Amino acid sequence: MTRHGFTQIFKMDEILSIGIDLGGTNIKAVVVDGNGHRHHQSSRSTGQHHDAEDEWAWKNAVRDAYLDLKKEFGEQVKSVGLSAPGVANTDNSAISCMPGRLFGLEHFNWTSFLGEKTWVVNDAHAALMAEASFGTAKDFRSAVLLTLGTGVGGGLLINGELYQGYHQIAGHIGHTTVNALDDHLDITGMPGAIEDAMGNESVVRRSHGRYQSTHELVEDYKRGEHFATWLWLNSVRKLAVSIASLCNLLSPEVVVLGGGIAKAGDTLFGPLQSFLDLYEWRPGGKKVPVVQARFGEFAGATGAGAFAMRKTPLT
Repeated sequence: MTRHGFTQIFKMDEILSIGIDLGGTNIKAVVVDGNGHRHHQSSRSTGQHHDAEDEWAWKNAVRDAYLDLKKEFGEQVKSVGLSAPGVANTDNSAISCMPGRLFGLEHFNWTSFLGEKTWVVNDAHAALMAEASFGTAKDFRSAVLLTLGTGVGGGLLINGELYQGYHQIAGHIGHTTVNALDDHLDITGMPGAIEDAMGNESVVRRSHGRYQSTHELVEDYKRGEHFATWLWLNSVRKLAVSIASLCNLLSPEVVVLGGGIAKAGDTLFGPLQSFLDLYEWRPGGKKVPVVQARFGEFAGATGAGAFAMRKTPLT
């Protein structure tokens, strides 16, 4: 009998996985066991990443983080995972597409570079794996995760497994539309995308320059400022439409919201639930719970470790 590919002769707290999250500004690393306990976590700067010289600085920083943890935890480490922005290739050995960020990331073979089999996964997919393995989606077979931050990412859990889809682009929920008549196109060419309606990156444009961050917008909303109230509730309404659409399409058991904007708590979840009461289809009165993610800034690293665990059967 197995659990996610692990034979029962192993105790789950003795199975360790290294997870590394490669971001635009920081590299986060964890050592996580089969029960989700983190035995180590650390963060270091990514540095610049605009040319070939910068490229080797952050690649070497990833390798240093890996080697430090491998030296400390030794043979207990059974798997290695790395999360990064972009689209993973079909065998999850590299990021195949990430234009404009992290020069040198595309098609880079991390297994060869680190000298150990390394499973590579999209950062939002990794966040879902953290929640599905150890967090708020642990006891569910189907779930949707949205990460609300600079942009809007996402991941899909179907039949207990991460669904990556054709060419591994499944779950890019931020690039689905809530307004097909919008003249503004997102980075994929989608009009009226939920990423542009909710992501922090677009708040300056959406607020006509009045707000530089979603945090500023939310603070004015909490003070009852009229323009902030309209802008915030309009964004949350579009998020509710997006979630209701996903529920109609996938019928998940739970929707998980993560990322920095989800930390707004009741300021987000309160009006969101009011809009879902209006838009969500609830046959027989059944509604899909919408919950806040358990994992914060180390979600990507934790999920990368969890993904690698699932991909590495032990005998």
